[in-house]
Amino acid sequence: MQLWLRAIFTLLIVLITEGHPVDITYLQSAVAKGAVCLDGSPPAYHFDKGFGAGVNNWFIQLEGGAWCNNATTCLERTKTRLGSSKLMVKTVSFSGILSNKAKFNPDFYNWNRIRIRYCDGSSFTGDVEAADPKTKVFYRGARIFSAVMEDFLAKGMKNAQNAILAGCSAGSLAAILHCDRFKGLLPPGAKVKCLSDAGFFINTQTISGTSHIEQFYSEVVNTHGSAKNLPQSCTSRLKPGLCFFPQNVAQHIQTPLFLVNAAYDSWQIKHILAPEVADPHGTWRNCKLDILNCSSTQLQTMQAFRSEFLKALNSLGPSSTRGYYINSCYAHCQTGMQETWLMDDSLVLSGTTTIDTSKKMCSYRRLPKQLEIGIMKENDSKRSIVLTPVTKLAFE
Repeated sequence: MQLWLRAIFTLLIVLITEGHPVDITYLQSAVAKGAVCLDGSPPAYHFDKGFGAGVNNWFIQLEGGAWCNNATTCLERTKTRLGSSKLMVKTVSFSGILSNKAKFNPDFYNWNRIRIRYCDGSSFTGDVEAADPKTKVFYRGARIFSAVMEDFLAKGMKNAQNAILAGCSAGSLAAILHCDRFKGLLPPGAKVKCLSDAGFFINTQTISGTSHIEQFYSEVVNTHGSAKNLPQSCTSRLKPGLCFFPQNVAQHIQTPLFLVNAAYDSWQIKHILAPEVADPHGTWRNCKLDILNCSSTQLQTMQAFRSEFLKALNSLGPSSTRGYYINSCYAHCQTGMQETWLMDDSLVLSGTTTIDTSKKMCSYRRLPKQLEIGIMKENDSKRSIVLTPVTKLAFE
């Protein structure tokens, strides 16, 4: 009975908050500049024009979808929407932080809201002049970023008063890597900020003690020729592959940056902490599908991952232009869904620093009690989370 009630409740939420459809735009003019998807098709985006007081404000979201790290995996992506605009759906639903309804998105509902589709496999950083002679795959992610930004400037972004570059997952990482570059494109008087939703991927070892993600990122950077498009503040100090980790980049970003992340990021636990290559016998399979199935030992391992995540976050040091919202959810990307962006029972910031976690926490994916604890600075008596410092997303 509880499962049925939950299904009915979920359906009602979807019906009430279902986003509005926005058609795709193919940027055909970018092809002549070599700005193409992995298969050579044109880049694409969905554009919902601003209105009223938001007509000169811009919110740009970079789509996510992981990465490809060699000729084989990149060729495979050309057979999907993550490598070819020919295979993308023509219409997507805008909801959450992209919603055009003031009730569900009071800060940005009337802005120019854009979702840039992800089809390059490099977080928009790749730039290899020639296509792979064997696979005919193009590595041109950085050119896609430049081409779509040039298009938006021509469509009115050159007059922007406020602008946010955001993203989800791999797109969120791209928002961090391109943050200062984005600000440099905007008018000097514009207020510009960047938002990373589930993009703070950390350099940690797998359950078998290997450095899987570090090697993987190095292969991504080498395959796509990304080094020249990564922040020089990082590549001047570290190997380019290490500059795919925000913990090595974010402290040098000059543009205000806000990080939204789950400390128990579900993608990172599945693919960084316990990827299949480190779990050949599948002992983590059921745990990753539903953390209520995790053993006490597995929960302890996840708790250790949380500690590593916070350590990496805290290594950035204090900053008046960088803020955080870190929660205990087992989730990945939270701003794009209405349920986790703004609902009647959503967690609310008290002022700008404290969240009362006695309210319903992660009700859509309930955590075991062992994991449902405060983040950043913990106060067991009040069960509060103190976020320090916090940069407000809304422009005043």
